[in-house]
Amino acid sequence: MCGAKPLYLSCGFILEEGITLSLLRRIVESMKRAAEIAKVNIVTGDTKVVNKGAADKIFINTSGIGIIKEGINISGRNARIGDIIITNGTIGDHGITILSEREGLKFETTIKSDTAPLSTLVADMLEVSDNVHVLRDPTRGGLSTTLNEIAISSDVEIEIDEEKIPIREEVMAACEILGYDPLYLANEGKLIAFVSPEDSLKILKKMKKNKYGKESKIIGRVIKKTSGRVYLKTKIGGKRIVDMLTGEQLPRIC
Repeated sequence: MCGAKPLYLSCGFILEEGITLSLLRRIVESMKRAAEIAKVNIVTGDTKVVNKGAADKIFINTSGIGIIKEGINISGRNARIGDIIITNGTIGDHGITILSEREGLKFETTIKSDTAPLSTLVADMLEVSDNVHVLRDPTRGGLSTTLNEIAISSDVEIEIDEEKIPIREEVMAACEILGYDPLYLANEGKLIAFVSPEDSLKILKKMKKNKYGKESKIIGRVIKKTSGRVYLKTKIGGKRIVDMLTGEQLPRIC
């Protein structure tokens, strides 16, 4: 989300005593496939085994190194008045998937995590425009919290349109049943981009040509300079403040 081309990863494993080799093998093979897709080499790492009960089976941490091209300056402090806000697809998929797995919830349709490597999508965006000001992945705290963080960092007022925010029907239904707000659910394979209005349509067009950006949509814009505030334009024509998430809507997952 800094506009870098990722190159190398380190990987550390904390393993709980008694973890099965079959589970560890499944995880490592999945990581191998993901690294190949992202064209990233896992070049170093470490493993520690802790006593039974001291960890939740397995903890994994990674650090990455990449290269940012000269002239690229992407930061949460760079949102500007008039910027168009784009997301690359539906929100809340990952949070509901993790919740349903942890709690053993069953739904009529399958909800899958949106985990995806976004480096090629970002590269495509930067190929057609240098006017990408902000990129963020709305993980912990979801879309609302991430937008609030950007608004505060950039001292701007943001308005998003409820009708334009893409949410799957099954995710919305699950939220209604469980009492969650999809705007605060975690995402993994999604990004939020703040781009200049004059380049927004060509960036959006380029994103839609990428495998991970086919469902990209414009969801809002930066209105004016302020102390940092996010508003939601509701489907019934009203307007309400969207605050940051207080506490944890779900147990930490990333």
